[in-house]
Amino acid sequence: MRMVSIKKENAKLREHYYKMRHASGLDIYVFPKKLTSTYALFATKYGSVDNCFRPSGASEPTTVPNGIAHYLEHRMFTQKDGSDITERFSEYGADSNAYTTFTKTVYLFSCTENFDESLGALVDFVTEPHFTEELVEKERGIIVEEIKMGEDNPYDRCFYGLLEAMYRNHSVRINIAGTENSVSEITAGMLNDCYRAFYNPSNMAIVVCGDVTPEQVMFTVEQHLPYYFVSLETERIYFDEPKEVYQPLYEAYMPIAKPIFTIGIKDSVPCGAEARMARDAAMQILCEMLFSRSGELYNELFEDGRISPDLSYGYSITEQFAFLTVSGESDDPEAVLARIKGYIREKQAEGIFSADFERCKRVMLAEYIKAFDSTEEIANNMIDFIFDGGDVFDCYEKLEAVTLADVEHLLATAFDENFFCISIIRPEGMKKEDINE
Repeated sequence: MRMVSIKKENAKLREHYYKMRHASGLDIYVFPKKLTSTYALFATKYGSVDNCFRPSGASEPTTVPNGIAHYLEHRMFTQKDGSDITERFSEYGADSNAYTTFTKTVYLFSCTENFDESLGALVDFVTEPHFTEELVEKERGIIVEEIKMGEDNPYDRCFYGLLEAMYRNHSVRINIAGTENSVSEITAGMLNDCYRAFYNPSNMAIVVCGDVTPEQVMFTVEQHLPYYFVSLETERIYFDEPKEVYQPLYEAYMPIAKPIFTIGIKDSVPCGAEARMARDAAMQILCEMLFSRSGELYNELFEDGRISPDLSYGYSITEQFAFLTVSGESDDPEAVLARIKGYIREKQAEGIFSADFERCKRVMLAEYIKAFDSTEEIANNMIDFIFDGGDVFDCYEKLEAVTLADVEHLLATAFDENFFCISIIRPEGMKKEDINE
């Protein structure tokens, strides 16, 4: 077996991994880690936003129903003999799962023994799909129930409501699972089309983290990867999206005790993986400075009784979209939004203290280093960087390189009034005018 292996090291982290490329064009990453469990994933850079594309050799684009990437993920688990692949993993003592995001689909397992057999099972079922109209129809009811459960979850409803308010055209505004109407249109032929377009070596990667060797992983992949698994080119098609939010408010009523909210700040996406990684690093530090529990804003809002203790925040950036969110519970979400805007204006005028910046930067570096204690976190972080054209070690360097000036520039430019929106889920029967009395 011929294998070219590239070793990537980071002296500061004292970590390393290997990258190999199979003859088919499939990239394989092995991150040796002497921990109890080994974690492996087989992923495709194909998520819910990829619903319009031009397959290799096609003259016209193909548009498929919303939710089809998630539907395909569900259907992959049924084998040609009718069995569920999870039964095979269970025989090996491995825990298997899968998930679909806006930008990728990931199939995975973790194990403490029988790694080679489990990896073989992973490669087998991801490369040998079996779609029939009967099986697709059988899955439809399960998917619809999952969609209904999401719609009944106030936190999910709040998050997707925010995206509906934030984005006018981009398909990120649609629930990853789709809608009842959209999944009713999905056929076996559509699933096959999407599989051929996106489940090919040049668009996929295998990542393994644990007490394994590159030779061991490549040997198992060679034994199970079918000869007809070949690379294709697929063009993704997206609609233009304005910089400003689509609408400032999304509002709904559900059976909850107290209003919940998610504030969103729509962000621009720089070109290139290096630029996105640098922006992500600077924004993570800035978010820690503005919204963490150790900050003055959180303590002011909590002590004044305007929020419940749990205030969460996060920043997401991909090749196609980027946004910052702040979520929590409040009797008056609009007042919280107004105070956050006011606080940001104050910081823009006053400037940022160097000591605060250095403290928050150390916090983010520590959080990043801590992630290397988990095989699961390592593998999932790696696939995110791989599919964005970056490297998991480069993130540490980008965090280290962030300056006070970088964060001040973000603070001055990323919080325009037109970039804000809020999603609020209120208790049933609560009228907006009653809150403002």
